[in-house]
Amino acid sequence: MNVIDGTKVHSVMVEIHVYSFASIMKINKDFLAHLFEQAQVNPRLRQNYDLRTSERDHSQRMLNALLPGTVVPIHRHPQSTENVFLLCGKIVEVVYDNEGNETDRILLDPTAGSYGCVVPQGAWHTVEVLEPSVIFEAKDGGFGEDGSETLDAFKAKEAENKKQASSTAAPFSNSLGDLKKNIEYLIGMERQSGSMEVISPLYVSRMLNVPLEEVEKVMGEMGK
Repeated sequence: MNVIDGTKVHSVMVEIHVYSFASIMKINKDFLAHLFEQAQVNPRLRQNYDLRTSERDHSQRMLNALLPGTVVPIHRHPQSTENVFLLCGKIVEVVYDNEGNETDRILLDPTAGSYGCVVPQGAWHTVEVLEPSVIFEAKDGGFGEDGSETLDAFKAKEAENKKQASSTAAPFSNSLGDLKKNIEYLIGMERQSGSMEVISPLYVSRMLNVPLEEVEKVMGEMGK
């Protein structure tokens, strides 16, 4: 879930700390309680703890304390699956298609024998937090280097691409040259299909998205 918040730390601020294993690190109730305390004062209501042992480690392995009410935008990891294991609490992993339609819900609850899941590579997903929870999550690729993206950003990029494509694409009235050639082409296509015997200037104007006056002038010159 860290693709959204960028908070891969054991402090409230957004900075990266790599744990130094000078001795055995114990992940116990006291440690998790400390993470929950930090999550409570974090505006996002969640707190990550980076478990990597070296800055040269370009994987992502962390604990993530999540409180009810935290909002994790729908996102995906195109280059990696994501392993999610729930240490305590209760969450729902929700999966979506490219349009943002929900396709699956996986309840994780250790007391019910449901301990984790593997989110497929490239699958849009988020998490709903039902109780204060701590998950262990792992995936390939360094943070900010793995191509992860939110669904909102993906849709905005698609909309911009479509906008640019439509603005640069030549309209039909210009695709075959001058207006006369376009009219001749349209008339030929309509007659070939047998759909119309008489093609009016108004019809041509609407099909070519050209002012009626211009069409009437050219069709008059063509004797149409």
